[in-house]
Amino acid sequence: MKKIGLTGGIGSGKSVVARVLMAMGYPVYFSDERSKFITENDPEIREGLISLFGKEVFNEKGLNRSFLAQHIFKDDSKRLSVNHLIHPKVRDDFDHWFQSQNAPIVFNEAAILFETGAYKRFDKNVLVTAPITLRIERVLERDKTSKEEVFSRISKQWTDEEKIPLADYILVNDDKTPLISQIEKMILELIA
Repeated sequence: MKKIGLTGGIGSGKSVVARVLMAMGYPVYFSDERSKFITENDPEIREGLISLFGKEVFNEKGLNRSFLAQHIFKDDSKRLSVNHLIHPKVRDDFDHWFQSQNAPIVFNEAAILFETGAYKRFDKNVLVTAPITLRIERVLERDKTSKEEVFSRISKQWTDEEKIPLADYILVNDDKTPLISQIEKMILELIA
C-alpha cells in the first residue's frame, strides 16, 4: 500500500483533488479536519494551548479559533509551538487510520506538508498549483475574508517555487488545464 502526500497552497484546490480521488475510490485522510477534531478533544493539546495562550483560547463552544488564529499568524514562535503540540498527534492519528485501509494507494491531504518536513514520510508527494491571483479569488469567495487576511495566510506558507523541487507530481488547477486527466495520469503511474 502506497502512502501519498497531497498538498498545495491555500486556494490551490487540493481539497477538490482530494474529493476527485475519493470519488475514484481512493481513501483520503484530511489532516486539517482531523487536526481540528484532535485539537478540540485531546487533553494534552488543550492543556498546552491554555499554557501558551491562557484560558480564553477555549470558550463555551470549544476552541476559540479566531482568537488562536490572531495570535499564531502574528507570532511565528507561537505558531511553531502550536505546530509542535498538534502535528505529532495528527501523524499518530494518520498512522492508525492508514493501518485500517486496504486500498493500493492512500492519500494524506495536508496544507503544510513540505513546510513541516512531513513529506519525507510518504512514498510520493503531489503538489496542486494555481496562479496566485486565482488562489486569492478562491479564498476571498470561500472564506468571506479580507485580502489582508488572505495575504497573511499565504505569507506563512512556502511558495509553489519552493515546493516544486520536492514534489513528485504537480497538478495544475488553473481553471483552464483539464484536472481530471492529470489525476488519471498520476494514478496510472502510481499503480504501475
